[in-house]
Amino acid sequence: MWILLVIVGALLLIGIGLYNTLISRKNNVENAFGTIDAMLKKRFDLIPNLVETVKQYMNYEKDTLSKIVELRNSIQSNPTMPAEERIGIENQLTAQLSQLRIAVENYPDLKANQNFIQLQATWTEIEEQISAARRTYNAAVTAYNNAVQMFPTNIFAGMMNYKTMEVLKIEEAERKNISAKDLFN
Repeated sequence: MWILLVIVGALLLIGIGLYNTLISRKNNVENAFGTIDAMLKKRFDLIPNLVETVKQYMNYEKDTLSKIVELRNSIQSNPTMPAEERIGIENQLTAQLSQLRIAVENYPDLKANQNFIQLQATWTEIEEQISAARRTYNAAVTAYNNAVQMFPTNIFAGMMNYKTMEVLKIEEAERKNISAKDLFN
């Protein structure tokens, strides 16, 4: 009788530990996504100032500026958008911001403007923070996916209807090398 109680108690403790591991990993993913969200909000707050400063100097890049504002507004207007859709729009916004950064190289007066220099430094810092937050998110998703797929936690994950999540991926356009020659033409 005592042996049976000890075995049941041990199994119960193991089950609680596995359950808590899954919940902890899921919460880590949500926390990491929240960090990305905070960094993106910081970037969104910076974008209007950056766009207004650059707008004074740039005429023919209006399409890029309009696209940046459009993407920013689409994210802000739908705060409950699914994570996968939000990530796709964020990737588009990152690509547009990269194009803007390259286009700015054509404006020496703009690059010397103190407001722009400060905005660009803040922008660079935010982009680095977003990159770090994305790495943290991917690490949390990988740990969560491992728990969802590996035995014995996969049993609990199946009972709780937990599915694997996608890690953030870089768009193919962002993987291309930037030509220094193109920057100076």
